[in-house]
Amino acid sequence: MIEEAAKLLARSRFAIAFTGAGISAESGVPTFRGFNGLWKKHRPEELATPEAFEKDPHLVWEFYRWRMNLIRKARPNSAHHALAELEEIGILKAVITQNVDDLHREAGTKNLIELHGNIFRVRCTSCSYRENLKESGRLEEFLAEKELPRCPRCGSLLRPDVVWFGEPLPRKALDEAFKLAERADLVLVIGTSGVVYPAAYVPQIVKETGGKVIEINPEESGITPIADVFLRCPAGQAMEKLMPRIKELVR
Repeated sequence: MIEEAAKLLARSRFAIAFTGAGISAESGVPTFRGFNGLWKKHRPEELATPEAFEKDPHLVWEFYRWRMNLIRKARPNSAHHALAELEEIGILKAVITQNVDDLHREAGTKNLIELHGNIFRVRCTSCSYRENLKESGRLEEFLAEKELPRCPRCGSLLRPDVVWFGEPLPRKALDEAFKLAERADLVLVIGTSGVVYPAAYVPQIVKETGGKVIEINPEESGITPIADVFLRCPAGQAMEKLMPRIKELVR
């Protein structure tokens, strides 16, 4: 299976990757689905909604500051680094991710589409103001604050620049993802449940337009029935086996 996957990747002309929470699990990022227990007696998915923010922005911001603090301690793992390397050697044209943890960017991926936003970005609820707290160097200061964050431009409330339950995905990111999927002759699907739509259409579009689907996942998912190759193991383990063989094949 490793050999077959390596050959498909090495021979591909326009490969893309589609990643979900599973790729970051090995970096210690807790997923909503695998989140055991509660945060201050709340289920996380109850706080990640526009309704919760409207009702109690203090509580939602307390939760998101806690999550930001947790995620910023995580480091990219061997799977994130392998995808960045596949892009560097010209095999991978883009990474489309459902994750908000910024680990692909940290690993060096250049062409990155974040379908669900980025936990380290904030945006204004009224005007077009956006800020990446990592890039502006304000993350430490922001996490230490207890007050509700306000827009420096108009004074309205800031919110996390992520997609909450019940919200549509950003149209621009989704359009880009679908266009890439239509062009791709291969998609490498890593660590996604494959049941969250419309994002899960990405591998289906590749398959329908004649491309190959390689899936890496410790468990079967909504993608497994359409996978040409299914590597049933953690992402890091699979990529560590794949990379040396791919490099041999493209020499």
